[in-house]
Amino acid sequence: MLAVPLEGAVAAPDSPKGSLVIIGGALRGDNADVWQRIVALAGGPGARIAVLPSAAADPERVGEAIVARLNGYGAAAFVVPLAVRLAGSDYRRVAEDGELAEAVRGAGGVFFAGGDQARITQALVREDGSRSAVLQAVWDVYRDGGVVAGDSAGAAIMSSTMFYSPNSVFGTLRGGVSDGREIAPGLGFIGDDVFVDQHLLVRGRFARMIPAMLKKGYKIGLGIDENTAMVVDSRRHVEIVGHKGALLIDLSRATTDAASAGFNVSNAVISYLDRGDRYDLASHTFTPSEAKAGGRLLAADAMLHQPVFSPDILGRNAVVELMESLIVNRRVEAIGIATSGPQSLLPELGFQFTFSKTRDSVGYMSAAAQSYSILNVRLDIRPLDIGQSLTNPKN
Repeated sequence: MLAVPLEGAVAAPDSPKGSLVIIGGALRGDNADVWQRIVALAGGPGARIAVLPSAAADPERVGEAIVARLNGYGAAAFVVPLAVRLAGSDYRRVAEDGELAEAVRGAGGVFFAGGDQARITQALVREDGSRSAVLQAVWDVYRDGGVVAGDSAGAAIMSSTMFYSPNSVFGTLRGGVSDGREIAPGLGFIGDDVFVDQHLLVRGRFARMIPAMLKKGYKIGLGIDENTAMVVDSRRHVEIVGHKGALLIDLSRATTDAASAGFNVSNAVISYLDRGDRYDLASHTFTPSEAKAGGRLLAADAMLHQPVFSPDILGRNAVVELMESLIVNRRVEAIGIATSGPQSLLPELGFQFTFSKTRDSVGYMSAAAQSYSILNVRLDIRPLDIGQSLTNPKN
């Protein structure tokens, strides 16, 4: 398999022996690739998996549904009744229950349900910031070789910083992020050097990752799409599994102009990792899926020569569609626009996203499925003064 070096490098910390399955949300019950991988990493058929519905608004129902799904794929899953929203239960006492902690510690895996990630940290982290007995048991599972999986909110808690009570994506570009409001500490399973976000492509969330990463000093960010997972092993190798893919944001060489009004960044690097692709967080190298191993795209083979533009770069899948159009185009630059919208009280506000091919940019295509992997595209973002162009003039 071909390994391609990407920009920058990430030093690997002392890593646990276990694995992470970081799911971007909306995981379908028929996504066997993801469900079966969780069960396999937990020990295979009959594996004990502790399900934590802590994030859910209806934790009893959600927990039972996930247990049924995991058991349908061969596990022996059980619900951990620890949730802020669980009626008739004192979540702080439950979090310190020794017998429950031992039950978790004896499992081969842990699954965090989706919902509101703030409820996960509220339920599992003590008021002084230390780990509750149950949270320590989860860490013990991970360190001893088990799997920690999380869907949606359960993915957000994987990094040491998570979105807590965020604004819209555009609102984040406009207003930035503050500790204790838009962002807050996560549980940090993936380490302190990688930022994680979810629901990424369908909600245009790549653009909100960058202000958060800059705020906290992250150089590397991974954002996973819905019904898709990033599997991270003990060597910090990432594999994309499921329906679609993930975006890698590299800010190791990025700069900002503090003197400029409005959010801006120059020389960020963005890559799209498709299902089946692999990425090494330690060496920062990329290996395409077997379907794409012989499908490297050469600049000389590009057939298109037309402007590449998106009027709504924050729209559903818009960023990947624009990157795909650029990588098969003879042009070296594409433009995406994000605005507050014509119905906003401030329609003149906007941002320009400039995507540029460099000598490090690489594309791979799978001819059978017409899917792409796209590496090392430069991204610059600057405020855009649209003026009154989005308003409807009165006759």
